[in-house]
Amino acid sequence: MTSKSHSLVAKTKDQRSPSPEPPPLPEANAEAINFLGSLSLEELQMLFFSETLAIVSDTGEPQGELTIEVEKGKYKDQLGIMSHCVFVHAFSRGFLDKTVSGNSLLGYVSGTLEVMEQHSQEFIKFLTLPMERKTSLLKQDKQLVMKKTIREGEDVKTVTSSFPWHTIRGFISEAANMVLLRVMAWRQMVPSNARFLMLDSDGKLCYCTYEALGSQTIQVGHQQAEVFIIEKTVHSAEDIPTACQFYLLSDGHLAKRVQVGSPGCCIISKMPILREKDEDEPQPQQIEKKALVWEEDLELFSRFQERKEELRLSHTRYLRQHPEAQALVSDFLLFLLLRQPQDVVTFAAQHFGPFATHRPPSPGLRSSHRPSPFRSLEEVANLRGIFRPR
Repeated sequence: MTSKSHSLVAKTKDQRSPSPEPPPLPEANAEAINFLGSLSLEELQMLFFSETLAIVSDTGEPQGELTIEVEKGKYKDQLGIMSHCVFVHAFSRGFLDKTVSGNSLLGYVSGTLEVMEQHSQEFIKFLTLPMERKTSLLKQDKQLVMKKTIREGEDVKTVTSSFPWHTIRGFISEAANMVLLRVMAWRQMVPSNARFLMLDSDGKLCYCTYEALGSQTIQVGHQQAEVFIIEKTVHSAEDIPTACQFYLLSDGHLAKRVQVGSPGCCIISKMPILREKDEDEPQPQQIEKKALVWEEDLELFSRFQERKEELRLSHTRYLRQHPEAQALVSDFLLFLLLRQPQDVVTFAAQHFGPFATHRPPSPGLRSSHRPSPFRSLEEVANLRGIFRPR
């Protein structure tokens, strides 16, 4: 009876099927790869400009700003080789249900929109549990390496994954998507049945398609403008598809962006000067000079707030790494408030004098002729002689 039971168990173990292999990675089709292969830096020259759109709610109330900058740049790879590229910088600041939120993007792509390096950041400053997500893409050793960091309050989770470089032909990064939309608007066409690759919201490789929805006339400022509408759809393997519609002017300027199923949109408030196909340089726009009040400029104020936050974090990190600095300052303030001297500068010099490396040691017994805490004129003259250019 026992031997039969053992034999049945052994047969059951032998009949167990092996663990299922992961599904194969999706692949871009020939239409998408050929369309990207037809691009060049020379064609993209006409698409180098910056633009700013207002973020408005479904009721038309302003919620923030979105700025997109595309320009010619240079990129140095891991081997130190410098090459020309397309540099994309986009950032937005606004409110999500009365909560401060925003995102930023820095990306380098080649003339055929191959990703070289990209860094993106999204944040929502909830009062109870602030959230932040950072994603970086980098080409390393014939692989595309993705590092994703998610912070929720004090909890931090980091995930790193990689894709073989030969498997991501036809891949479109977020930076490349902004340039690709301008190309399609400039050509007034979307490649038929093209199936690109893109990362979904979970950082997994999936299909991405673009579809032309035709032309439409919309109101831009005080005038009418004809736009070319393109719908981009990200087909996630584990979630429902997400679609976004882009209303583009003939030269690639983004007039309106709508996330399907989401309230609100991004829209320009003033008609830009459109660039023609035979132009080499954009025509300068004549505007009246006026005094700059940077607090009222959303972009400058946003950069000020961002820089202020960077400095605060840097200062906090430095004091955390050097607790002796805070101890020195606390001791000085304590003695200052206890003694309350009339000459604060001399008192400070006397307090910190013993820490000077070039100061002669003080005598063991106190003297009525106490040395000055400041440098003598002779010392100053000697130092000037040392550092005087010859």
